Amino acid sequence: MKILTQKFNTKHNTAPFAQIKLEDYKTAFEENISKARAEVDAITNNPEAPTFQNTIEALDYSGESLDRVSSIFFNLNSAETSDEMQKIAQDVSPLLTAFSNDIALNEELFKRVKAVYEQKDKLNLNPEQATLLDKKFKSFSRNGALLSEDKKLRLREIDTELAKLKLTYSENVLAETHNYQLHITNPADLKGLPEGTIEAAASLAKSKNVEGWIFTLDYPSYIPFLTYADNRELRKEIAIAAGKKAFQNNEFDNQEITLKIAKLRFERANLLGYKTHSDFVLEERMAQTPEKVKSFLNDLLSKAKPAAEKEFAQLTTFAKELDGIDQLEKWDGAYYSEKLKQKLFDFDDEQLKPYFKLENVLNGAFTVAEKLFGITFKEVLDIEKYHEEVQTFEVVDFENKLVAIFYADFFPRKGKRNGAWMTSFKPQYIKDGVNERPHVSIVCNFTPPTESKPSLLTFNEVTTLFHEFGHALHGMLANTTYPSLSGTSVYWDFVELPSQVMENWCYEPEALALFAKHYETGDIIPQDFVNKIKQSASFLEGMATLRQVSFGLLDMAFHSNNPNEITDVKAFEKKAFKGTYLYPDVAENCMSVSFSHIFAGGYSSGYYSYKWAEVLDADAFAYFQEKGIFNKEVAAKFKENVLSKGGTELPMELYKRFRGQEPKPEALLKRAGLV
Repeated sequence: MKILTQKFNTKHNTAPFAQIKLEDYKTAFEENISKARAEVDAITNNPEAPTFQNTIEALDYSGESLDRVSSIFFNLNSAETSDEMQKIAQDVSPLLTAFSNDIALNEELFKRVKAVYEQKDKLNLNPEQATLLDKKFKSFSRNGALLSEDKKLRLREIDTELAKLKLTYSENVLAETHNYQLHITNPADLKGLPEGTIEAAASLAKSKNVEGWIFTLDYPSYIPFLTYADNRELRKEIAIAAGKKAFQNNEFDNQEITLKIAKLRFERANLLGYKTHSDFVLEERMAQTPEKVKSFLNDLLSKAKPAAEKEFAQLTTFAKELDGIDQLEKWDGAYYSEKLKQKLFDFDDEQLKPYFKLENVLNGAFTVAEKLFGITFKEVLDIEKYHEEVQTFEVVDFENKLVAIFYADFFPRKGKRNGAWMTSFKPQYIKDGVNERPHVSIVCNFTPPTESKPSLLTFNEVTTLFHEFGHALHGMLANTTYPSLSGTSVYWDFVELPSQVMENWCYEPEALALFAKHYETGDIIPQDFVNKIKQSASFLEGMATLRQVSFGLLDMAFHSNNPNEITDVKAFEKKAFKGTYLYPDVAENCMSVSFSHIFAGGYSSGYYSYKWAEVLDADAFAYFQEKGIFNKEVAAKFKENVLSKGGTELPMELYKRFRGQEPKPEALLKRAGLV
């Protein structure tokens, strides 16, 4: 079946999911790698003198069909995997690594790139072309082109091993997530849980042909249980189960893998002439050095810690008064925080959920995008999808021209990893005068509908949807010439700006009025609730900030030092967390072995970027608030200088063009209630 090796005969050239069989992938990868290799060989062996067009530009456009099949396969491996798929991933991953190494270590090709790079000042390039040239040159020099033959060989070995280890790490976390369930048969053990959560647990038990209720480690099941279940022992059981994923000395244990990944990354950085993996990574980030990142995190720590300790003392006193709890444990945090929030603000998430029906929230995000950026979303049923629950939309501008294809996949299921993310099945770029439009997807794990209720979101899920939708807008509104600079292909400490800034609209009465309507009565959310959402926005923010900073510091501990001395992952983690502890440590738990962001995803030495981008987003939204949250002029500047530009210029230059100045951290500290 040639379906994955030719141009797709589908509407808007969308992925032909319904026609793809698992057995098609391996052959498709092999054929597309051969095709891409031939394209690269043609560039390398071109008898003409190297120019920007015949070398740099040609390289960026090469491998298009390989990129397509890779994005389809690896996106589905995250959202819709199976044992067969994971086996294919393990088989094709070394082939892809070998191919990218063949390019990066191709001396003749590098000579051509270098020849163009050395005459860059005479070439009269525009900013995007200059960025592409710089990026292509660095992709060689930063990936081993200048190494001796024996070191190149070692680099290949490291890259192949890392690719396989990251896949296995991810598979182990997924397996451990699905291997646990809390089966309850006594109705008394459900005390405190919301009706919808109980109904979902009953429905899951029924689907597995057992009596009672089943709770899992999937977020829509796990989080409400930790937040509302009165039974402290059961909260403890499920919390420990979540914390010991891949830390059980069984076949899915990730301790050795975690250490191997850290050590191989360090060796790789050393081979390339960098002191540590963080030094290598941060050279291509806004932050630039490990010292600057640690200074940023420690500065935040110094501001958040006093607030966090005060909040923790308040929470401890409250739990003692309410239930005689002497020592707050990790499985008590969400439960007593929710109770304290109810007491202080006289409302809880359960009161809000009826106003946040998923369809309404999604339409609200669409309306906000329409008001800001002039685009509309039309659901279409004639685009193939990889699962029946996925929704598909055409995104058009005010002239009815296609802007993007948008996929939305909202509910947990077996074969889908936890969390929420945005990805793309096809990038935007301009070639031969045609502006190819992107195909963008968001994947989440929200509270599913039950027999009696539609999907009603918690407020946290509402902000998550807006966050991922912000990433999606960055992909959909892209307008660059080259695929490798398009959409979210930006520095990783800048990529969270569009996503995090969108969350701000969830707190604004003017925006909430568009979509926060009671699912039964249609009544708009009461102003009283809106006020309470705003008032409670910085509730326990010191503790939340401390938690994020601790994750950033753990990431840097692994990657900005020599990890060869580490023998015990858990002991090392405890040391890294030392200055950030509030709750007692849980001996059976270890975060590093399921910290997929940094060990399986792309956030190694980059976890700090969530807080870094918060400085940008608070400052950016302050500008919107100043001029009006739907101000067309500010929105146009944001679209033109941030969303459409991708990675074509340095992020700070783009930001200053939008804002007129560098970001000021005061906006973040003020919003978080830390000043």
